[in-house]
Amino acid sequence: MTGLPPRRRPGDRACLPVERLEPLTIDRTSLFVNVGERTNVTGSAKFRKLIEAGDYAAAVDIARQQVANGAQIIDVNMDEGMLDSQAAMTRFLNLIAGEPDIARVPVMIDSSKWSVIEAGLKCVQGKPIVNSISMKEGEEAFLKCARACLCYGAAVVVMAFDERGQADTVARKVAICERAYALLTGTLNFPPEDVIFDPNIFAVATASKSTTVTAWISSRPRRRSSSACPRFT
Repeated sequence: MTGLPPRRRPGDRACLPVERLEPLTIDRTSLFVNVGERTNVTGSAKFRKLIEAGDYAAAVDIARQQVANGAQIIDVNMDEGMLDSQAAMTRFLNLIAGEPDIARVPVMIDSSKWSVIEAGLKCVQGKPIVNSISMKEGEEAFLKCARACLCYGAAVVVMAFDERGQADTVARKVAICERAYALLTGTLNFPPEDVIFDPNIFAVATASKSTTVTAWISSRPRRRSSSACPRFT
């Protein structure tokens, strides 16, 4: 047909899509998102003992139980001094990848060591979440890790740390999150919907401070980003 204006493209929906065999979309309409942490050696003594004993079959069953009980994402952490964390992360993620009832939900690769995170990124399918990166070692190291996450197609949890350590006031939390956001979206063109902030708020009782930081994060403007992946060396 002629004489008609072209169709207008609908506005982008601000959401975080993550996936393995099945997609999970997290947006402003989402309610509580259940992240199962029983596959975390620092949070589950039972899981840690199974991994230390090399009983990966029973460890995989724990992941299966989490998904069956409603976990929408499973958090995998192998940070234990007596473990080869990198090898354990690789082995466990490869095992659960072969289990369709577990592999249908996304994975959160959780470690304080970048080498362990990258080992997980190399073997997990779909779009995972990296937990976490921060600026505690400076901007250069932060951007290097973020660039790698972008190349692997992962969303990231950004902790409110900088070179001075953990943010201890609302002002510092906001300032660090603003700085990290500007670096990610401005320098790397990182999709803003793939950035999750953890402002390190532990006490539910401090409602006023928690509400202030949460409201600021929720109100951040969104913009469309290119999905092109920069070369990582």
